[in-house]
Amino acid sequence: MKSIMNDERDLACHKTLAEETVSNCFWVLDLDFQEMAISSQSGENNMEPLGRKSLERVVSQRALQMSSSFPCQLCVVGFLCGVCLTSLFLAALTSLGTFAFGGISFSAVSIRNSSPWNSSSEFINVAASTDCKFKLMETERWDDSQRTHDEKVSLLHSAWSALLSESVDVEFENFQNLGLSKSAVPNGPHLENCKLSAQINKRLDKQAENESFPPWTTWKGLLDMHPASTANEQLRYYRHQAISEGAYPPWISGSDEDNYPLTRKVQRDIWIHQHPPNCKDPNVKFLVADWEKLPGFGIGAQLVGMSGLLAIALKDKRVLVTSYYNRADHDGCKGTSRSSWSCYFFPETSQECRDHALELMANKEAWENGSITTKENYNSKEIWTGRTPRIWGDPWSYLQPTTEINGSLITFHHKMDRRWWRAQAIRYLMRFQTEYTCGLMNVARNAAFGKEVAKMVLASLEDKWPKEVTNKPVSDIQRFVWSSHKPWVPRPLLSMHVRMGDKACEMKVVEFEEYMHLADQLRRQFPHLNSIWLSTEMQEVIDKLEKYTDWKFYYSNVTRQVGNTTMAEYEASLGRQTSTNYPLVNFLMATEADFFIGALGSTWCFLIDGMRNTGGKVMAGYLSVNRDRFW
Repeated sequence: MKSIMNDERDLACHKTLAEETVSNCFWVLDLDFQEMAISSQSGENNMEPLGRKSLERVVSQRALQMSSSFPCQLCVVGFLCGVCLTSLFLAALTSLGTFAFGGISFSAVSIRNSSPWNSSSEFINVAASTDCKFKLMETERWDDSQRTHDEKVSLLHSAWSALLSESVDVEFENFQNLGLSKSAVPNGPHLENCKLSAQINKRLDKQAENESFPPWTTWKGLLDMHPASTANEQLRYYRHQAISEGAYPPWISGSDEDNYPLTRKVQRDIWIHQHPPNCKDPNVKFLVADWEKLPGFGIGAQLVGMSGLLAIALKDKRVLVTSYYNRADHDGCKGTSRSSWSCYFFPETSQECRDHALELMANKEAWENGSITTKENYNSKEIWTGRTPRIWGDPWSYLQPTTEINGSLITFHHKMDRRWWRAQAIRYLMRFQTEYTCGLMNVARNAAFGKEVAKMVLASLEDKWPKEVTNKPVSDIQRFVWSSHKPWVPRPLLSMHVRMGDKACEMKVVEFEEYMHLADQLRRQFPHLNSIWLSTEMQEVIDKLEKYTDWKFYYSNVTRQVGNTTMAEYEASLGRQTSTNYPLVNFLMATEADFFIGALGSTWCFLIDGMRNTGGKVMAGYLSVNRDRFW
């Protein structure tokens, strides 16, 4: 019994000694942080009271004595290890100008306006979010007056990044680490409400009730759902009239003069063809086709192939139903959207037609009577270089000359019909982004432009954030009118796609300097232009950016090609998800630009130009370093 009591007394003694040692060590660390805080403020006033200096001298001596003990040294080593781990976590979460999502990260590089990373302030913020009992640091964390403007910018940028987390649990944990609540985060004008957009687009992609067309009216976005549009009998009549006459589809911006000839009518007619009122009507026939999946075929080639199949379907009066899409065969595409084009964009036809077509695939009679065909029913020439549909005449014969090569506008070439049709087909296939693609775009914009936007938002809040909750009830004009505005990007923005590498076997390859020569030419006409969205597979292009100090470059931060690695080998090294997501994000970002430079000998640039010409940007023009090899 006595032995047990002695053991308990010794254990209690050791526990008390350990607690005192740890407490003393943390007390020293708290004093170190106080000393750091005092020294950081000494720049404003170098004169300090003598008593304060004496106190600090005593404190320093006491700290020195205590730090010489082995237990305290061990505690300090453990603390510093924790600091290292915390700093690594912070770097991964909010590295300067870079944010990762789904295997991709994006960078914003301003050679002119670059600023150093404020590692000390970020370290303090992260350390304060841990369970360590640093009372002084916790006080500093919640005292908004102690935060510098740059720290607030980083905090808001990180908060937006947390909102874009792929899971609710990760989002909650990120907000806990930041010491914020979701309700305290102001809206980012560069971020789109993906769930709401998907709901609106779904409504615009199917026939309205008791109507033969979707609710395409002259009222944009959510405004068509305003109570006034349904309560007023006269408005209901005009709305019904617009729908029944088949107003032009909402995914086309601008007038006929702002796009390729007949673009709005062609897009409407393709949608009607692909969405028959009754998919089970015996007169409705189908063409079911997998996307091209041979090694070496990039996304651009796949899109060109499917454009050819859509043309065949229109000429044969069949509904095109796309099947297996190998690039969507990854974990990012969930449920039924896996291995399907519908992971990234709205499907080319209705679910009813898709289901019925797949039923017919198993029906021997359907094959015999020609109700169903597949890609194998057509030869390569028909798919890749087949005749362009003549349903609308020959509108390509009067394309506006807005492409310049070697200082001259291209007024005519031998493949103008193919150029016009592929632009129409790609615009239709990409008419609406899915919620998944919208999320990828949000991440890209936040990583590239997020800190710029944070500065603007904080300036509008007059230094009140985060101590005051900024989000207020949404007004009608916000909900029904302003919600239709596209996410913010720096404008004017120049899209530049630099294609080199193994493309030399198909086109004339020029150095990056030639692209920048065209950019300088463009800026002589538009001197306020200084932002470039750059897409390229070549690391040597990225290495040259530091030479151009008067431009601001934005680009995806992925591993790039070095030397003449083939595109197939390069994509394989990235993995399927990354090698699909990052090019599509770059493509869509390019289509949102105001000006365009590229190499039209590249299929990718060719398709970007097609999106320009069906996106209301004909008069933006296109500067090319070469021409397509078939012209």
